[in-house]
Amino acid sequence: MNPAQAQAAPVIADESGHVVVTAPTGAGKTVIGMLAAIKAIVAQGRKAAWLVPQRSLTDELDRELETWRGLGVRVERLSGEQVTDLRKIRDADLWISTTEKFESLCRTASMRTALAEVACLVVDEIHLLGDPVRGPLLEALLARVRGTDSPVRIVGLSATVSNATEIADWLGAHLVATVWRPSRLTWQLPAIPGSHTRTVEHSQRNQLTVAITAQVTEHAGSVLVFCGSKRNVRATALAIAAARGANTAGVHVDDLDALERVCTSVRVGLHYRDWDHKAAAERAFRARDLDVLVATTTVAAGVNLPARAVIVRDTQLGTTTMGVATVQQMFGRAGRVGAGETEGWAYLITTEGERPDWQANLVAGYTVVSRIANTLPDHLLAEAAQDRLHTVSDAEHWWISTLAHHQGTRDVGPVHAALQLLLDGGYLTETIRDDTTLLTVTDLGYLTTRLMVSVQTGIELTAILSALDHPASPGQAEALLARAVATTVPQFAEAPVPDELRPTVARLLRAGGNPAVLDTTPPAPGLAPADACAPGDLAQLAFLLVAHAPQAFAGRNRTIAGLTATTLFPILAEAPRYFSWLAEQGPLGTVHPWIAVTAADLGRRIRWRTTAPPRGSGRLLWMCEQMATREHADQLVPQLYRSARNAGITSPDWPSGQPPRQCRLDHNAYLTLLRDRTTGTTITDHPDSSVTIQHPDSGIVTLWSGNDFQPHPSTGQHDYHFPEVPEDPTVRGAVIFTRRGDYHVHGWGTEYNQISG
Repeated sequence: MNPAQAQAAPVIADESGHVVVTAPTGAGKTVIGMLAAIKAIVAQGRKAAWLVPQRSLTDELDRELETWRGLGVRVERLSGEQVTDLRKIRDADLWISTTEKFESLCRTASMRTALAEVACLVVDEIHLLGDPVRGPLLEALLARVRGTDSPVRIVGLSATVSNATEIADWLGAHLVATVWRPSRLTWQLPAIPGSHTRTVEHSQRNQLTVAITAQVTEHAGSVLVFCGSKRNVRATALAIAAARGANTAGVHVDDLDALERVCTSVRVGLHYRDWDHKAAAERAFRARDLDVLVATTTVAAGVNLPARAVIVRDTQLGTTTMGVATVQQMFGRAGRVGAGETEGWAYLITTEGERPDWQANLVAGYTVVSRIANTLPDHLLAEAAQDRLHTVSDAEHWWISTLAHHQGTRDVGPVHAALQLLLDGGYLTETIRDDTTLLTVTDLGYLTTRLMVSVQTGIELTAILSALDHPASPGQAEALLARAVATTVPQFAEAPVPDELRPTVARLLRAGGNPAVLDTTPPAPGLAPADACAPGDLAQLAFLLVAHAPQAFAGRNRTIAGLTATTLFPILAEAPRYFSWLAEQGPLGTVHPWIAVTAADLGRRIRWRTTAPPRGSGRLLWMCEQMATREHADQLVPQLYRSARNAGITSPDWPSGQPPRQCRLDHNAYLTLLRDRTTGTTITDHPDSSVTIQHPDSGIVTLWSGNDFQPHPSTGQHDYHFPEVPEDPTVRGAVIFTRRGDYHVHGWGTEYNQISG
């Protein structure tokens, strides 16, 4: 063991309490985490979980632990990109997971027993407690298991936290702090004059980056260049390639194939989240086939790459100023001993005006400050749903366990306000028993926390949709729903539109997301410029393209209606849970039926977009999901759907019999599924503004007139009256929902009952 590991090892091996280890990047903290995990697995016969902040880091750690599998340790990697096999997860000895994925497991009832077996929680990059996005979720998770009497041991690892003593005190942990680093790291802040124009400053940063890169690589060194946007990655890589003698004449930064070919010809690689060649570039950089890698923050933390020097070209990430912790993580990539480097050089390019502030901030280091107050309703709801919070007093005691309280925020007023928001929004209810106010999670509350939808986002989305007039057609409904979700969910609203794609996005949106009418839709006169894009436009377009151009998503197309698939796919990968959140409220009666039905159909079409499902596919896809089961859905749903379509099946309304060959349900479960469909439902209109609904099994019937709707429990045959008699009969309708997820619409929205044609 190296000196840092030797200092921490006795604490990890001989003691049982929480531990926080701070050591410079490259000091071997991963081995310290391994020691803690293997102690829990071998010495205690229990489980361990290893939390990392990014999916890319689960790849890195998974590779390092491959030898453990050969020794009989059951290691399972969990991230949003991996198929979730609950049986394998329950049986695993060690989970490698992002914080978000691990928290989602904590909210899964079927995982409670397995989670109770966890004896050690290794938290990589524990300083991310101060991150405004990831921090609150991590803080809430650690607040549950902190304290000296916890059955779960926390082992926190960090290279950049300056207030480690405060974090250790909050956790009740032993602090192991070392400054030993296996290689010398020297950092500098070369400054450019700065300019009032972005173009000039961009050119100055590129020139300095090219010069430093040439200086390092001249002596057989390798360089990692970090940029604040993927467009800057492409521009910088092209500039370095040109300086190295590549023929870049006529090569534009948006000509991705030519860009990749020209850059790799002179040993320059690119790396960002949706770059098609990022995995190949990373492998080539490790093998030293490339000696320059230009990247965004995708390799900024925890990824062991052979860089002698790091150049941080930008101090902005998009429109946000880069944090000190992020810069320190980038600096830490330089001089990695395990990659053959014994000395590292790090450069942060600043303007002359901002240089003194960066100098002071980097010397002072990164201080973790709690951000949990910004998302209190989400965490209080999660605690209540996991049966740890039942009263206002429980909520106050939970607040005492947080880092925010430890750092001096004693006021419980925000806790009371958050509880009131949950009560007003219908996520909690309260009852009085023996002079005590008891808090109970509603069905909407359980749904919201299970799908990890922000309470504030849910409230805003519901309010926006409730204020809309009843749509006149499914097409209009999909457009309204797409816009509401795209502009309300922060990650969709904030998704940037690359400059080079703005004209295409604007043109497609003017065509309602339908490429077939693109050339016949001129820009509206007197309004915004032809390439103007507003927040949420990219996400809105992504949803509408699935709705109107499903065939464009079949197979592995690299472009969708002129847009790179990798630009759209990160949005489409996250969207289904928000549409599912709206769809599953149909039986609850908490949103208008048109919202639930449209979301059910469109949401499943988005999730299974590679099967090119047209409007009305939602019910058939639902049936395929049920037959495939959750564990095998990713593999089997496309097979089941294609088999059904090849057989001419347009909905789940087939007769009883043998299940399809790929069905993973046993015969009894399959028969139960058949009974849980809305097959056999008949809805008959009467002149007196009533309907007779006959449904073979129980369900929820909802009738609506315009924006007014009323849900009713249903069994068998019954007569129902519309909430009011509208002048326009086209704005009234009825739907029956089963609690398992099927539906049958009468009147408006019948296109969602089955695939037409």
